[in-house]
Amino acid sequence: MNKALKWSLIISGGLIVTVVAALLLIPKFVNIQHYKPQIEQHVAKATGRTFTLSDDFRLTLFPWASLSFSDLHLGSLQGFEEKNFVTIESFDVRVKLLPLLFKDVQVKRFLLKGLRVVLETSKDGRVSWKFKAKTSGEVSQKTPPETKKPGKSNPMEKFDLKAMAVGEFSFTDGSILWLDQAKKERREVSDVNLLFKDISLDRPVHLNFSARLDKLPFSLEGTVGSLEEALSKGTLQLDLSAKLFGQLDLNLKGKLNQIASHPNFDLSLQLSSFSPRKLLATVGKPLPLTTSDPKVLNLVSLLASVKGDSQNVSIADGVINIDDSKMNFSVKANNFSKPDIMFNINLDDIDLDRYLPPPSEEKPAEKSPKAKASKSKSKKTDYSPLRRLVLDGSARIGRLKIKKATIKNVDLKIKGKNGIFHLDPLTMTLYQGSIGSKGSLNVQKNVPKTAFKLNANGVQTGPLLNDVLQKDFLEGALQAQVNLNMKGDDPGLIKKTLNGQGNLRFKDGAIKGVDLAGMVRNVQVAFGLAEKGQEKPRTDFSELHAPFTIKRGRVNTPNTTLTSPLLRILAKGDADLVQESLDFRVEPKFVATTKGQGDTKTRTGITVPVLVTGSFSAPKFRPDLEGMLQQEIEKSLPDLKKNLLEGGTTKEGLKPVEKQVKDLFKGFGQ
Repeated sequence: MNKALKWSLIISGGLIVTVVAALLLIPKFVNIQHYKPQIEQHVAKATGRTFTLSDDFRLTLFPWASLSFSDLHLGSLQGFEEKNFVTIESFDVRVKLLPLLFKDVQVKRFLLKGLRVVLETSKDGRVSWKFKAKTSGEVSQKTPPETKKPGKSNPMEKFDLKAMAVGEFSFTDGSILWLDQAKKERREVSDVNLLFKDISLDRPVHLNFSARLDKLPFSLEGTVGSLEEALSKGTLQLDLSAKLFGQLDLNLKGKLNQIASHPNFDLSLQLSSFSPRKLLATVGKPLPLTTSDPKVLNLVSLLASVKGDSQNVSIADGVINIDDSKMNFSVKANNFSKPDIMFNINLDDIDLDRYLPPPSEEKPAEKSPKAKASKSKSKKTDYSPLRRLVLDGSARIGRLKIKKATIKNVDLKIKGKNGIFHLDPLTMTLYQGSIGSKGSLNVQKNVPKTAFKLNANGVQTGPLLNDVLQKDFLEGALQAQVNLNMKGDDPGLIKKTLNGQGNLRFKDGAIKGVDLAGMVRNVQVAFGLAEKGQEKPRTDFSELHAPFTIKRGRVNTPNTTLTSPLLRILAKGDADLVQESLDFRVEPKFVATTKGQGDTKTRTGITVPVLVTGSFSAPKFRPDLEGMLQQEIEKSLPDLKKNLLEGGTTKEGLKPVEKQVKDLFKGFGQ
């Protein structure tokens, strides 16, 4: 037994001595330079490209397995502008050989300098990175792939290292050049430097990476590791800081889990304040939109916690600052193939007018029939992504300014599934009143269906119209109920399919620019019973009530009424949204009472009908003389005369009644 052990030790020791001697003596007696031409020929034959090495090509095996060379050139194929596909200025690696037998990696240095790769596309569409195809004989000799056994496997188990230490690792002066001869595009990543420090299994690895993209700098610095935890548990800790183009500063901290089996991440993200305007100017790109305020988009920052894997992602505690606005948000997205998205947004204050394009001074050109026809034949919208989408979200805005209208306490909730989306509710307060609404969108078919309901209560229309339209023609507190539904996604089809009904009621207001009641006062002036006023014309009313229905784009109001002292107005007719035409009959009536709202009694008076026709852009007004002559004017005169004479006016001041009536009608006919 002792002899067997003795001979085993002798044989093992002899083998080790023989191997060590071989490793020491082979590089001494074998001239590696002698094989350099053969190496170059084999590489050139395998790649179909020229291949050269400098004469300082060296190989050692003990105690360090080392390989070093310089001035490597792997050429491009014929027809490409660049002569070389890959060049390396110098390469030097040294690894202890014997510890590798015991799964102990000890690298003295790994130095790669001046690696340059050219990715080129020729004018005829060929690419420089495509190598020579294998022959049919080579393909037939290929070993068939092994059949994988069912069950999960962890590829990280193959890297069962006992220890690892790297003294020096550097990749310097690298570059990647992208050329497209057909498009005449050239992009380059240059000055690529990658340095690792203190590489070992049980300590985090410090990395330092820097490069330039088309001469614009970007860098990545921080710690990654430890590698032992990554290899054994599949967990990799990250603490990195990235700087891009001298404008962006991004910090990323967290970990990657189950790297080999089921990769997922749990990270905190912080993007320091930066100016999108300056960033785009730095990279030579214009801002994609023109804003009314040139000072916006100069301050943006982001803070969020991000978790997820290949199928799910969630963002929590998100905070975005955009100029003077702050938004808190959270988002969850599951099953990217059929996205299931939940979100919650809370925005404090934003003035969207600052971000919208400035108003154009040019008048919109009238659209020609050809332009309308080409627009109608535009590409149809693909709603299939919306049919796959599952959505559940809510948003709140403390203060919103848009089109100069100030809106507060906006609150909305939206849900959608299988192509049907519900907005319920959408509420807001504005101009001393409130609006509540809800709607739905159905895109299960190629032609979408939309329904919308709105209720307004106490909204002051004067300030609203002043701010939004810069028009001052209507005052009053608005109460409204509107219910609409339509089909399509282009204005033409929407107008043709628009149906619904509504009820608009304005209380204690005025129509500005028109003094209908003043016409009576002008009659008094004509009669010599009053003096002309100097105020701007306006028609005060206690109530303006406009019920309406819409059927296939045709708006009908059967009984729009205006109630005011001495004045009643009745309007009825149609407005065709498709043809953009008008057909209304307006009956103003001056009555013998000063009562306004609440006066339900039918009053007698003089009615002067007006027909409103023409188009939206060019309405026409004319008196309905036929209808006017059919009225019983004589029955109205006694009450009207009595009302005008109140206040101590005598009959002696009156002109002949016939002339008064003619002057009154003449005034209405003008």
